[in-house]
Amino acid sequence: MDKWGNNKAWFLVLPVIVIVAFSAIIPLMTVINYSVQDIWGPGQSIFVGTEWFKEVLNSYRLHDALWRQFLFSGLVLLIEMPLGILIALAMPKRGWGVSACLVTLALPLLIPWNTIGTIWIIFTRPDIGLLGVGINSLDLLEVPFDHTAKPLYAWITVMLMEVWHWTPLVALLAYAGLRAIPDAYYQAAKIDGASAWSTFSYIQLPKMRGVLTIAVLLRFMDSFLIYAEPFVLTGGGPGNSTTFLSIYLVKIALLQFDLGPGGAFSLIYFVIVLFFSYIFYQALQRVGKGAKG
Repeated sequence: MDKWGNNKAWFLVLPVIVIVAFSAIIPLMTVINYSVQDIWGPGQSIFVGTEWFKEVLNSYRLHDALWRQFLFSGLVLLIEMPLGILIALAMPKRGWGVSACLVTLALPLLIPWNTIGTIWIIFTRPDIGLLGVGINSLDLLEVPFDHTAKPLYAWITVMLMEVWHWTPLVALLAYAGLRAIPDAYYQAAKIDGASAWSTFSYIQLPKMRGVLTIAVLLRFMDSFLIYAEPFVLTGGGPGNSTTFLSIYLVKIALLQFDLGPGGAFSLIYFVIVLFFSYIFYQALQRVGKGAKG
């Protein structure tokens, strides 16, 4: 088959590419337009160049929100990746238990994000919530557990909610990677008398590297863009303790209706996510090449 025949398949996906590009370019150009203008009303604006970018970058509130966001995303990866792998290793390899585990793990992923926040509001309430009442009944805390009253409790609640919601995704990806390993590798390890840790280190983990790369990238990007769950649960409070970048952006663009700073911050936000996703990808690719070598 000639080169032209091999490229005919691109015409099948070309309409999708055009639609996605069109739907992405228009909002992006609108944001860029807002970011370089001072808008007073319909048809009333003045070009200000990079003024809004300078203002946003020098904002201490942005710096605080950025620090909180990195802390949150880092904790998410440190908890969810090992936990997801452990769950995948503990899952059955055959029989009816496989289907039961897969369905159970998938349930949190099917719940709408705003509903997740509502569920955890009820779950952690100190008067009727199962978790809130249960913790307070132990009488181990100096201050009763209430995620709306203390920043530490708010962070613990948000982290528990995020881990419960998204660890199943990591577990499902890791399980898919484990199931793709041929039995011949395990048979060879058994013959060589390899321990469970050696089997994991030299067979399972290297073979899961591809799906774990996808898991890290997905979880980093999603946790860095998180909005609905913490907004419903805490509203960014108490104070600004759980005001992540997305919540800070919404406050600027919608609540304060500062379209110029909001547009500038949106572009900065986009560049940050793109940059660190690229760094993660390159680092994981180098680790993978090193393992193969």
